[in-house]
Amino acid sequence: MSGYTVTRRSAIHGNGVFAAQKLPAGLEVMDYAGRLRTHAWIDKAYANTVESGHTFLFTLNDRYVIDGNFDANDARWINHSCDPNCKPYVIESPDQDPKRDRIIIETIREIEAGEELTFDYGIKLECRHTARMKKIWECRCGAPNCTGTMLKPKR
Repeated sequence: MSGYTVTRRSAIHGNGVFAAQKLPAGLEVMDYAGRLRTHAWIDKAYANTVESGHTFLFTLNDRYVIDGNFDANDARWINHSCDPNCKPYVIESPDQDPKRDRIIIETIREIEAGEELTFDYGIKLECRHTARMKKIWECRCGAPNCTGTMLKPKR
């Protein structure tokens, strides 16, 4: 899966992942890699980070989260967009071992060379979505349908 992307500074936020060549729809661009952690471990270790507006955590399944802060790859730099051109999905392990499940980032439409790859983070926080919290989790994607926040409604 290498050779499809390059990582550089992004107009959306910090670093971003960009198409190194024209990419067709339905292409598995890369896995989302990182250290495997239990939900309980994540809840304890990152309990006070909800106000950071920044995360490399990706829910893998009911038991595990991929922590992109450790042992990660460039997929952690794919930014959020309200009008994404990629979609993450889980491939369950053939042997039903949840530790061996994987997250794949796939293009959902054709992407031009040089275009930034994005997906909808789908962030759901249990805390109250105040104006302050929405500002912390502000979306900067610039899409015409941008909601202004990466937070998803709780209902």
